[in-house]
Amino acid sequence: MTTPTRDEAWELVTSTTKSEQLRRHMRSVEAAMRAYARRFGEDEERWGVLGLIHDWDYEAGPTPEQHPMRGIQMLRERGWPEDILDDIASHADYLDVPRDAPARKALYAVDEMCGFIIACALVKPDKSLGAVEPSTVRKKMKDKAFARGVHREELVAGAEALGIPFDEHVEIVRDALKPIAQELGLNP
Repeated sequence: MTTPTRDEAWELVTSTTKSEQLRRHMRSVEAAMRAYARRFGEDEERWGVLGLIHDWDYEAGPTPEQHPMRGIQMLRERGWPEDILDDIASHADYLDVPRDAPARKALYAVDEMCGFIIACALVKPDKSLGAVEPSTVRKKMKDKAFARGVHREELVAGAEALGIPFDEHVEIVRDALKPIAQELGLNP
């Protein structure tokens, strides 16, 4: 099977994910993955679909025993290509799937960063992504009570895995989110 379309992926996301916050997260990861696909000269549609679908099963079973393996199995039953399923599996540290391909490195790098940048924007007076600078992210990373579910070490390790300086990585992800800012409940 070829890469499923974005519409097919979105249909699965909306049929299984009721949480608007989780849907917004998947949309943000999609946008950041598309930005990195363009940067690296990769297949933007494939990378976008990967970013969009990576957490589609999370709401139904957010434990390591279930996510993302349950969703991967469901996608396999629908005929999704194994390479995409392996890419999805790579974002879960506990599955020990090597991040040996650019798409896998990018998914790992943008997954946590999207959530952290959005959290940084939400506490700005105007809820503006444009007000989130790398220095903002670095400062907020030191505050362990802020966005406590985000693993700080993954924010740094993701940029390193991509070979992108941390500040530049923040800017790439932030700028990728600006076109969908309103959808995310933010201002560009």
